[in-house]
Amino acid sequence: MLTAIIDYDSGNLHSAEKAFQKMAEETGAGSVVVTSDPETVAVADHIVLPGDGAFPACAAALRASGCFEAMVEAVETRGRPFLGICVGMQLMAREGHEYETVPGLNWIDGAVQAITPNDPALKVPHMGWNDLVLDNPHPLLDGIETGEHAYFVHSYQMQMDDPSQRIAHVDYGGDVTAIVARDTRIGLQFHPEKSADAGLRMIANFLAWRP
Repeated sequence: MLTAIIDYDSGNLHSAEKAFQKMAEETGAGSVVVTSDPETVAVADHIVLPGDGAFPACAAALRASGCFEAMVEAVETRGRPFLGICVGMQLMAREGHEYETVPGLNWIDGAVQAITPNDPALKVPHMGWNDLVLDNPHPLLDGIETGEHAYFVHSYQMQMDDPSQRIAHVDYGGDVTAIVARDTRIGLQFHPEKSADAGLRMIANFLAWRP
């Protein structure tokens, strides 16, 4: 089994790589590699798309990378399990509205908009720990309960048009989408590699997932 973490110059992937490698070793889930090689992405059993920064820049970098076509074919045609993290999750949306309107992958029925807390004391970016509220069941949430903590750093969130595709949210002056899923595709707005035991459990669940 091979898990490919796609490197398209979207940020420092060291902590994600170490967390995925740790859980793969503990669960016997095979090997984990950070790669910008499309052939590696094409043969991977699981695909992870991280992302840090602004939606337009990440979308452009992903589409310009040699991995874009291999990733889309692996997920859309061969049904490979996919996990988007932070901006990697936001790219799954129909479109993003950060600075300008930019098309996303259109894998989740939603659009990425600025966080607008209804409490003026709450600062943006949303940064720190929040309690997850589970909305819909999913294998990723095996062993996870409402109230588990996750670590967030973001100024934009996915506004959902199809509530059935929202798996969990947090309260930050209003509902903020935390986890989305459709078919073999999952997105986490938070950083699982920085979310202590709950995050590591979700990484292990993803690596073990055979849809």
